[in-house]
Amino acid sequence: MDKKTFEDALKIIEEYETIIIHRHMNPDGDALGSQVGLGEIIKDNFPGKKVYLVGDESDRYGFICQRAMDSVDDSLFPSSLSIVLDTSSPQLISDDRWRNAKCTLRFDHHLFIEKICSLEVVDSSYESCAGLIADFARNLSLGVSPKAAKALYTGIVTDSGRFLYDSVSSRTHLVAAFLLEREFDRNEVYRNLYVEDLESVKRRLSFMERIKFTYNNVAYVYSTKDDVKKMGVSPFSVSRGMVNTMANLRGVHVWVNFTEDQDGILCELRSDSYDINKIAVKYGGGGHLKASGATLKTKEEAMDMLKDLDALVEENI
Repeated sequence: MDKKTFEDALKIIEEYETIIIHRHMNPDGDALGSQVGLGEIIKDNFPGKKVYLVGDESDRYGFICQRAMDSVDDSLFPSSLSIVLDTSSPQLISDDRWRNAKCTLRFDHHLFIEKICSLEVVDSSYESCAGLIADFARNLSLGVSPKAAKALYTGIVTDSGRFLYDSVSSRTHLVAAFLLEREFDRNEVYRNLYVEDLESVKRRLSFMERIKFTYNNVAYVYSTKDDVKKMGVSPFSVSRGMVNTMANLRGVHVWVNFTEDQDGILCELRSDSYDINKIAVKYGGGGHLKASGATLKTKEEAMDMLKDLDALVEENI
């Protein structure tokens, strides 16, 4: 991302006394880490501004925020700046009132689909939205407190797969080093991210027993509403939380998790080799080249997507 775009974003932030920060629904570690991190950076550098964090809550990643989301009156939006984070599509934004804001600004690292906000700071070369925001602060020499650094570092860790994914670059490590200079407790971050109770382990094992394979070795699991109910967790926890139990299987280069929800079928697509994003986009979704998602209406659609993924692998064999 060029410094001029960062400077333009900072100018907009400087103009508004009330700033409301949004991110996508069902937030993951990157969405919440970005939201908390940017909120703290704004408060650190502009103490007089009123900064609100809005959206649905997260049990899994609630430790990043350590408090409930803010309740914001409708009357504040017409005179405020709404900042949208880690979101490639407007229908995914948590708290739709961002549309009523006087000005809007977006920071995102997903593949660009459409213009959403007045100013777009979008660069898919970043491994995470948190990394993009940390680099924004680093480039503009903004103050970053240990609390902000810890939240952003957590976002980078989650979306980079602990620095394992091929989206990680030398810049990722430079930005992480910049954050680590703030001397927060990294061990606490990893304890919160990866500690599991026995029931979680059993749940994951039962999920893995249901893995199936297509002719060209696309791994997949289809969880019905009854399956989700038996696991005793939310559909999102099954969909996003379980998908990478299929990663690192020998001979598997594409895997997909289908999870029935009251609103449709949640689909999480992953690959270690191929561009699966184009298939997600075909079915109304999006994301990254090798990690994308979509929501479908029927099981038949899900099976059509599976056939497309199988054909993708066959084309590349």
